[in-house]
Amino acid sequence: MRNRYLDLLRAAAIVRVIVYHLFGWPWLSILLPAMGIMFALAGSLTAASLEKRAAGQVVMSRVRRLLPPLWLLGLVAVPVMLAAGWATETDSDHPFSIGRLFFWLLPIADPPGSDRAIDVWEPLWYLRAYLWFVLLSPVLYALYRRIGWGAVAAPLLLMGFLDLTGFSLPETADAALWDFVTYGACWIAGFAHHDGRLARVKPWATVPVAAVMGAVALWWLNGHQGEDPWDLNDVAESQALWSLAFVLLVLRWQPSMAWLARIRPLDGAVTLLNARAVTVYLWHNIAIAAVWPVLTLIALDDLEGDLAIVVDFGVALALTLVAVLCFGWAEDLAARRSPRLWPAGSARRKGDPPTPEPALVPAGDPARGGLRLSGASADGLRAGGALNAAPAPRLAADPGPEAVAAAPAARHAALGEDPGRDLGMPVAGRPAAHHPADNLAAAHRPAGGEVVDQAGRSWPARPAPADSLDGEPDWFRGRRAGVDQPE
Repeated sequence: MRNRYLDLLRAAAIVRVIVYHLFGWPWLSILLPAMGIMFALAGSLTAASLEKRAAGQVVMSRVRRLLPPLWLLGLVAVPVMLAAGWATETDSDHPFSIGRLFFWLLPIADPPGSDRAIDVWEPLWYLRAYLWFVLLSPVLYALYRRIGWGAVAAPLLLMGFLDLTGFSLPETADAALWDFVTYGACWIAGFAHHDGRLARVKPWATVPVAAVMGAVALWWLNGHQGEDPWDLNDVAESQALWSLAFVLLVLRWQPSMAWLARIRPLDGAVTLLNARAVTVYLWHNIAIAAVWPVLTLIALDDLEGDLAIVVDFGVALALTLVAVLCFGWAEDLAARRSPRLWPAGSARRKGDPPTPEPALVPAGDPARGGLRLSGASADGLRAGGALNAAPAPRLAADPGPEAVAAAPAARHAALGEDPGRDLGMPVAGRPAAHHPADNLAAAHRPAGGEVVDQAGRSWPARPAPADSLDGEPDWFRGRRAGVDQPE
């Protein structure tokens, strides 16, 4: 079952990327640090997979999800660039080299391209950075499990070392190193989101820490502005601090998302953007480059003001959707799903239960009574503690910011139920049940299929809720979002 809050965050980040590349408004990087959000979500998803499977399997699964859409882009773009004279460019920043075409197959460095086609290859740094994070994740996750928040701080400390010493690597490696120190803290913060460590930090601690980091980021930005004032993308140090501060706040919060399903156009758009995140990212810049030729063709190139903004965005969106229709099926093949022309639809399959609210931790745990936990594992909750304690009434009221997600596995273990299909990703949790068996302290399940409490009262056993794994959208998704939402 998908966490629609994380789906919404990912969709918002993708739209923000499109708008930023279309209009170049620098303040968007402050309003919504999209890349930090996407790296954090991907880190959370990767942590979910590393808990369940061997590291090699996780890495191969992630790489498999990433590469086919890139190969399809290269299959189209590289011949076009060559036909347009890439091989004859003498002063190009990325001169044609047969050997460097390898990076279109495995982007451990930026895939090259001609100067004329900069809109094709310029955004591909994200795939290169993502690939390196995936390759390093087994080591990073082991480090995180050993030193916790120290692992989150490590990339920032490494950035400080680079600034103080002036240490650098050859150009290609140096770009990868700086992307790592800029977004590494967000990726590892995704680990803390997945296992519930972030949710267990009290708001009175999270908010001040995030506020201090944000203030330092803006202070540093003010003294080191690049070509565009107040553009975080020009100042890696400010980008790193601001993105991490933003991630800590938005992933610490798990609001109710029941409203999303009631707004069907928005719900479908969120589903589409998550299911086609790679395709949208790879092709949106090409669509933007085609906006003005299209407007010239239809004699709308002289619009001004707000109308021009609306028309430009509408055309860019329409052209991106054309690319989704033409090339999005590659993501289905990469995920080993049947190709679909248009994957938007309900986030739930037919017959699935409604999207649940985060479930309350049973109040029998005096330390966490009435709280909701973030992270599918909720490692601080043990069946032998909270679930086997003396029963206490559930709290009906939403406790607020602490509500992030549930720990359904512990309840099923205590009741002897089969937790159902293994999702391979963090989920928002099942709803607080109203079945009498949910509030039993020492319930057991005899062979007759009944739940019996200590007083001898019995009820028919209720089967464990069935979970459904939707077409896991993919690698952008980091999670608890859900793929394995995109593995």
